[in-house]
Amino acid sequence: MRSLQKRGTVAALNGASDDDAVTEQAPGDTATETQRSGGGHRLTVAVAVAAVVVVVDQITKSWALHRLSSGPIHVVWTLDFALSRNTGSSFSLFQGHAVILAVVAVVIMAALLTLAWRSPSDGRAAVLGLIVGGALGNLSDRLFRGDHGAVVDFIALHWWPTFNVADASIVVGCILLVVSFLRGPAAS
Repeated sequence: MRSLQKRGTVAALNGASDDDAVTEQAPGDTATETQRSGGGHRLTVAVAVAAVVVVVDQITKSWALHRLSSGPIHVVWTLDFALSRNTGSSFSLFQGHAVILAVVAVVIMAALLTLAWRSPSDGRAAVLGLIVGGALGNLSDRLFRGDHGAVVDFIALHWWPTFNVADASIVVGCILLVVSFLRGPAAS
């Protein structure tokens, strides 16, 4: 009986009129889930995912700096771990413009966190967290590593530009974000 009352299909049995019946929508309805979880919860999801990305990214970059300074490691097929530094953005674009890239990264992260706050689901908030975490991981390199704004890259495929965990998080996050938009808000 309680489940029927919660769905709003039967008036409450406590003497309330039909007008006072619970009108909550069925489970799985995106609008109801959005109202229930609230923007603060989705922002927390995005920030938690971003924090995990930053931690993993910084640990792997520290490992790369210490282990790969003596030379690359062949892993399998065309995958090598080879230390490099990139003062540009993705695909080594905008080389030497670290300050501008840092400012752009901060603006983009603020916009993405706003999108996470307003996102229709925890899944989309997590995807936005992947992108924010990647941007923050690379931004922290630019600001704190002391390499004149360079980002540590170490995953070399030889048929793709050398990248790192932050870069991979940004690319995967962007692909998943596009997929979630194509599938619509109910599938996000």
